[in-house]
Amino acid sequence: MMASPASLRHTAASLVLAVATVAGATPASAPQASPPQMGFNNWNSTHCRDEFNETMIRGIADKFISLGLRDAGYRYVNIDDCWANWQRDQNGKLEPNPKRFPSGIKALADYIHQHGLKFGLYSSAGTSTCEPLQENRGFPGGLGHEKQDAATIASWGVDYLKYDNCNNQKVDALKRYTAMAEALRATNRPIFFSVCEWGENKPWTWAGKPPVDAGSWRTTGDISDSYASMLKNFKQNVVLDQYATPGHYNDPDMLEVGNGGMTDVEYRSHFSLWSIMAAPLLIGTDLRTIKPDALKILLNKDVIAVDQDPLGVQGKQVRDADGIHVIVKPLKDGSSAVAVFNESDTPRDVTVSASEIGLKSASSYSLRDLWAHTQTKGDGSLKLHLQAHETAMYRINRR
Repeated sequence: MMASPASLRHTAASLVLAVATVAGATPASAPQASPPQMGFNNWNSTHCRDEFNETMIRGIADKFISLGLRDAGYRYVNIDDCWANWQRDQNGKLEPNPKRFPSGIKALADYIHQHGLKFGLYSSAGTSTCEPLQENRGFPGGLGHEKQDAATIASWGVDYLKYDNCNNQKVDALKRYTAMAEALRATNRPIFFSVCEWGENKPWTWAGKPPVDAGSWRTTGDISDSYASMLKNFKQNVVLDQYATPGHYNDPDMLEVGNGGMTDVEYRSHFSLWSIMAAPLLIGTDLRTIKPDALKILLNKDVIAVDQDPLGVQGKQVRDADGIHVIVKPLKDGSSAVAVFNESDTPRDVTVSASEIGLKSASSYSLRDLWAHTQTKGDGSLKLHLQAHETAMYRINRR
């Protein structure tokens, strides 16, 4: 029978992630690939302010350990724009800004590796990067320097390259990103390639395949710390599920959880929606000052498990009507993660039938709320009261 409405009712403070299990749904030959990347990027919290330096980044690596983030699966400590010196050296080689990184990039990478973590760097597939801090120009970009830059960052021990799209001189995007992808592979160092092309040239149609073969590609413009921005990026990304494949993921940009511009309900929706979409989970708040409620969201291992499921499939939206979204994501063990999102500004009562999410209504299921961590019994259907901007999900196991 249907789970009782009382047992499924949520408050504005409760965001629920659900997973529905159907026995025998996973093919024996399910592909294995790297899950979406998890880690940290400083941009959303510090941009190019003076506090962005090697002391800060070392402190972030320390926080990965003390806050339990490494144990939860977060691995990459990535630095963004403004790390480089204004000019290349006399041999055309990239150099770090001597004030921000006096010890050098290799020393920073070594420190992060000593923590059992990986290190990421930023550049742009143009003549300069995106931040015009001096004379209306950015820091040196990689266009025309791909082989040299790839060799340099490999020698520094870099594990991840976020490659932006600014000042690209109108050179074909596929050509620019192919050049860097091939240069990275030629170093013989495994470097995760994150294409940051913003969706201008529909990178989802080419970035995940040879010759680029990137691990992820941006599908949206930059996110900001507001519900409207998060919602916009979600809607642009959720419809691209057919382009994500195991090891190659759509990227609706970094997380804003903890930066203060949204409510906890909205941040839980943000985190859950990114997870159901198999998106990268890159923390964008300053971990040195993170509040407990935000940290609790980022450490929810049940939600993380949906994002990191080895099947590597992005959730498919099966309902988008009257402000309600229902998204279903198949998982390797035969389960399906199911998200029910109320995008509207008012509370809503929502019913989702078992058949809508691919379950047999005649069966008996155990429903686990992955945010409240409670169990109920039912027939696989959901009857929910969702607050404004709230997302609900369950783990539904056949009994």
